[in-house]
Amino acid sequence: MSIPRVLIIAGSDSGGGAGIQADLKTVSALGAFGMTAITALTAQNTTGVYGVIEMPPEFVAQQIEVCVTDIGCDAVKTGMLANAGIIEAVAEQICKHNLQPLVVDPVMIAKSGAPLLRPEAIETLKTQLLPLATVITPNLHEACALTGMEIRSLDDMREAAKRLHQFGPKFVIVKGGHLEGRSESVDILYDGTDFTEFRAPRVETKNTHGTGCIFASAIAALLAEGLDIQAAVQQAKEFITAAIRRALPLGKGHGPANPMAWLKR
Repeated sequence: MSIPRVLIIAGSDSGGGAGIQADLKTVSALGAFGMTAITALTAQNTTGVYGVIEMPPEFVAQQIEVCVTDIGCDAVKTGMLANAGIIEAVAEQICKHNLQPLVVDPVMIAKSGAPLLRPEAIETLKTQLLPLATVITPNLHEACALTGMEIRSLDDMREAAKRLHQFGPKFVIVKGGHLEGRSESVDILYDGTDFTEFRAPRVETKNTHGTGCIFASAIAALLAEGLDIQAAVQQAKEFITAAIRRALPLGKGHGPANPMAWLKR
């Protein structure tokens, strides 16, 4: 029996709504087997991030090594990488083991506003990891931080995608969930030549914790299954829309989106 294998390199969310916990739920719901290399432990719930312990880069590398040399890997997804040392270690392992396809979710800030990537590590992310990526999935805040431009419209999103593509990834997805004044959530995929828009009705809810993690992990699981990028993004868009529609009203802050909603369609 062939089982798609996804290696997730990211931080742990003790509240279970984002990070490694959301990633594993997502790939499992899509029929893939998830492995993990944990980059950081967070004391986190729906209201915020209250503590972070970053893993030593060599231990992150060891987690990757033991997984891929034994179990193998059909796709990789990165999330919270915390600092430049971890980014360098991850990039080295990706090159050493030729780990592709690679989905990079350039996690920089939590839903609550807490920083999840040291500012000085942004340049390392640009120069060492983005050039290795099959696809990157920044939201508007992350796209602004990476490009230095303001993004207030679909045209701005297209321009940001062009600039992000110059860092070296094969594909760029700029997520429009934070774009104000629209009745639809529009994500833009850019392949270096053409743009494709993926649209879904906007769901009015505060319970959106973990949406970025879920979307990127869904893409990775679908790429591991053998789908092409267009089909993977389309199905991942449907997956995250279902997760938001059936989000869980837990906690006192931003409740988690629900990746298990896919199993109850």
